[in-house]
Order: sequence, then C-alpha cells, then structure tokens
Amino acid sequence: MIDLGLSKLALIGIVALVVIGPEKLPKVARMVGSLLGRAQRYINDVKSEVSREMELDELRKMQEEVQEAAKDVESSFTRNLSDTERELNTAVNGSDNDVPYAFATARPEQAAAKVKSFRKKKLARTSAVPTWYKQRHGGKSHLLSGAARVSKYRPGGNASHSFR
Repeated sequence: MIDLGLSKLALIGIVALVVIGPEKLPKVARMVGSLLGRAQRYINDVKSEVSREMELDELRKMQEEVQEAAKDVESSFTRNLSDTERELNTAVNGSDNDVPYAFATARPEQAAAKVKSFRKKKLARTSAVPTWYKQRHGGKSHLLSGAARVSKYRPGGNASHSFR
C-alpha cells in the first residue's frame, strides 16, 4: 500500500490549500471524507456479502451430506428389516417366500369364520347378559358392601348377620 507519513500529508494539505483556495477547502474536505466513508461502507458490504455466500455454500454442502447420510441409514434400516422379515418367514413357514405366516396358512373361508366367531365373542363380552346366564356360569348376581363382606367372612365371627 501507499506509505503516507505526517510530512507527506502536510505537503498534500499545503498544495490543496494553494490550488483550491482557503474558502472552498473545508467544503472539499467534507466531500472527500463523505466519499471515503461511502467507499468504506460499500467495501464492507461486499465483504460481508461474500462471507455470507461462502457460509451458505458450506451449509448447502453440509445439508447434502446429512441428506445422503439419512438416505444411507434409511436404506440400511429397510434392508435389515426385510432380511429379518425373510428370516422370520423362513423360520415359521420353512420356506423363503415373502408372504406373512398368517396369510400363507389361512384360506378366505377360514378367515371369514375366525372373524365371525371373534365378533360373537366380543358381542357376548360387551353386551348385557341376563341374570340366569350369569348365575349358571358363575357371574355375580348382587354385590356386597365392604362392611357386609367383613362381617360375613370374619373368622370366628357371627356369620348369621349377613347384609344384603
């Protein structure tokens, strides 16, 4: 760069005073200072823009690397899952086919019968069951309170006072 010392700056100031004149020198000095300030701001803006672009490029590269790593993990996971599924099918069926065990052995009419019996069982569990059916199959027909239960089942106590 240009090496400007104090003596060179004084020489430039004297020449400017002689050439421009004392009445216009302050105005010219202000204008030169504002132009230098604008130039510095412009240079700083360009530098920051270049650094932002470089950072964006680095971030894009990192994003691509992360996406590639995620794809690799996903492919290895699906590969391991399919290998495990194939091994399980081989162990259960004794053959290496891609049809799951439940669907390989069940025929459509067997599956329909299983669904129908499941629905009947579920309906029997969730519907209101008559009292005679509960009594026949061991269901409770009435409930005892806690005090009545203690009194009824107390060892050595008087069980004749059962509460209903």
